[in-house]
Order: sequence, then C-alpha cells, then structure tokens
Amino acid sequence: MDFATLIGLVGAIMLIASAVILGVSPEVFLNPASLLIVVGGSLLVVLAKFSFFQFLDAFKVAARAFKFKLPETQASIDELVEVAQIARKQGVLGLEGRDVSSPFLAQGIQMLVDGQDANTIKQLLNKERLMTLDHNRSGAKVFNALADVAPAMGMIGTLIGLVQMLSNMEDPKSIGPAMAVALLTTLYGAMIATMIATPIADKLSLRMTEEARMQSLYIDALVAIQEGTNPRIIEQMLSSYLPPKERAKNGEAETASD
Repeated sequence: MDFATLIGLVGAIMLIASAVILGVSPEVFLNPASLLIVVGGSLLVVLAKFSFFQFLDAFKVAARAFKFKLPETQASIDELVEVAQIARKQGVLGLEGRDVSSPFLAQGIQMLVDGQDANTIKQLLNKERLMTLDHNRSGAKVFNALADVAPAMGMIGTLIGLVQMLSNMEDPKSIGPAMAVALLTTLYGAMIATMIATPIADKLSLRMTEEARMQSLYIDALVAIQEGTNPRIIEQMLSSYLPPKERAKNGEAETASD
C-alpha cells in the first residue's frame, strides 16, 4: 500500500470536510443537480475522448496509485548478479525453473534458456516494456482529461445556475441561496480535479517511470548475461541505476573491501 497517496487524498478530503462542518450547515454543500452536472457530465465527456476499454481500464489502473510495489533497485541488482553467476558457472540452462521477483525478468530468463540471441532478447523485451508504458500512459491520460474537464463542467453548471437565478429576480431573498447553489458546481469541479484526478494521474505517471526504469535494468542485465559478460562487470554497469547516494555508498564499501 502506498501510504503517501492514501494519506494525501484522505487527509485533503478530511480537511475540506472539517472546514464544511465547522462552518455553516453541511447540507448547504450538497446539491444533487450540481453533482449530476459535474460528476456525470465530466465522466461522459471523458468517455467521449477515449474508447470504452481505455475508459474502464483507467479505473483499474488507478489502483496502482494506491497499491503498487517494485523490488528495491539494489535487491534487483543483487538478484541479477546472482543470475549472472549461475549462468556463467552452469550455463543458461541452469536458470530454467528459477524463481525470480518479477514476471518481466522471468520472461527474459526464459528467453535465455530458449537460446535466443542478445539482439532478439533486447527487441522482444523492449517491445514488452513499451506496451507496459502505453498501458500506464493511457490510464494517466484519462485522469488528466478528467482533471481538465471537471472544472469546465463546474463552470457550465454555475452558468446554468446563474441563468436560472437571473430569470427569477422577483424575490430578492432567493438570490443569495440561488447564487450559493450555482457556485457549488464550480466547487465540485475544482475538488474533483485538484483532490482526485490530478494526484492519481501524476502518481500513475510516476509509476510508469519507475516500472520502465526497472525493466530497462532487467533488459541491460539479460543482454549482458547472454553476451557472457563477467558478473562483476554487470554489477558495476547496473550500479548506474542506483540513486547517487547509494552509488557512492557502494563505491565506498568496495574500496574498503579492496
């Protein structure tokens, strides 16, 4: 579970709810017609921008904003170095049936066992990586579209409310409540865009980058293993994927061991 996403979204919603409860009556902020225009209208407009599959799949992909875990980079490097050592000592057939931490890595190892050459492995895995990127990017695009559409639908709802209010100016006492209802649609649109759609879209983009980076690490390692590169050289090559602080720490550890 990604607690940063959960705490951020729930915390923001609770803060807004607290402000509403501590102010006037909470019922003032609930209006079915405004919700219908903003929520229903926004979803329908976003649906018009994408296919049914892309639209529905985006909400499945959105779960990755809350629950998604990749192996630690250092742990993956250690695992790949161990795989390289086995391949060097026993040959690539020694890797058959080996349990690994990632389905993507397992797919690559199976290609090694099947005797695919380095260029074929790189091409096939890069194609798989691009397909994964496209899948994640599609989900992020849907939520970015929702973030763009929701405030606009809120403004449309506000304009509808203002037209209705101005068409009934006989009772001055009704102007204030009518104006409040008209402004609710703008509030709903801003909340959907700022507190839900944009954070999820940004988190999905981050997940996309993280996963693509990890898959690139696997591809580099598998190609090097197929080419018979020394495991120690592979480890040094893969260390470039580590954050600078961890890379410096590993360098100091290697210097001390020497």
